[in-house]
Amino acid sequence: MELRQLQYFAAICKEMHFSKAAENLCTTQSNLSQQIKFLENELGLPLFDRIGRRIALTDAGQILLEQSKLIFERIDYIHRAISDLNEVDGGKLDIGILPGDGDLLFDALLIDFHRSHPKLSIKVTESTAVYEQVVDGIRDLGVTTTPDKPDDRIAVIPLFHEEFVLAVRSDHPAAKVKAIPFEQLQNMKLVMFDREHQISKVIYAYCQKKGISIDNPIVTSTLSTLLSLVEQGVGACILPRLLVDNLNRENISTVTLLNPTPSQDICIIYHADRFMGKAAKLFIEVLQSYIQRVIENSNRSLG
Repeated sequence: MELRQLQYFAAICKEMHFSKAAENLCTTQSNLSQQIKFLENELGLPLFDRIGRRIALTDAGQILLEQSKLIFERIDYIHRAISDLNEVDGGKLDIGILPGDGDLLFDALLIDFHRSHPKLSIKVTESTAVYEQVVDGIRDLGVTTTPDKPDDRIAVIPLFHEEFVLAVRSDHPAAKVKAIPFEQLQNMKLVMFDREHQISKVIYAYCQKKGISIDNPIVTSTLSTLLSLVEQGVGACILPRLLVDNLNRENISTVTLLNPTPSQDICIIYHADRFMGKAAKLFIEVLQSYIQRVIENSNRSLG
């Protein structure tokens, strides 16, 4: 059994079509068919059921596909591990984050990190499916909410506990009292991200537990628009305290929400079975230090 044969087999499984797979592999269909035939003869079982012009995986083919994925992952691990032995710079780092977290976690951090390692290629993608992308090997690292259930495939590094506050214009009546019951949100005009945004999901979940509803909020997709609406007195907005404190907008004050105080735990995740290169390890250290400074600055401002 040769690696090339497994690669051919995986290509066919992806397309479920011999000619399309052959085209993608830049080989002939006859060569592709021959290699699969060699593989089937060696294993003693057919890998595909040929039904007219269509094909489907047999049970043996399904087993081989599952095991081939593991083999390809280990080969990728070998390449990454060996290439990473020499240096951090020149490599690649793909990071997934929750929508909106870039404003808190990555804007300033990425600039400094890039200056220190200008040859390192860094890709940061906002997504609501960070966990799934790390599981599937699409991202090297993920910064997301802490998973509810442990998964042996995923390693979790706690990053920080995040509380949400009500952001209001500084002359808003709520700014004078500094804290209000969570249920008062139902009597306020709010501006919010859409329901698919992680922050909105958290808030609506707390509303459901409390048995209240938020009526007709103004919805936008960008943080800058939310902040502008708050500064203009159009409405109040629920945001992470660290984010608001870090932005340091003079015309915006934070109001603590009580009974309950919405919160979530943020962590770094990576695939436990994948090699973690020097670049990823260094980035984790830098991110942890950066978050610690942000938290300290926030605590000083509260003091």
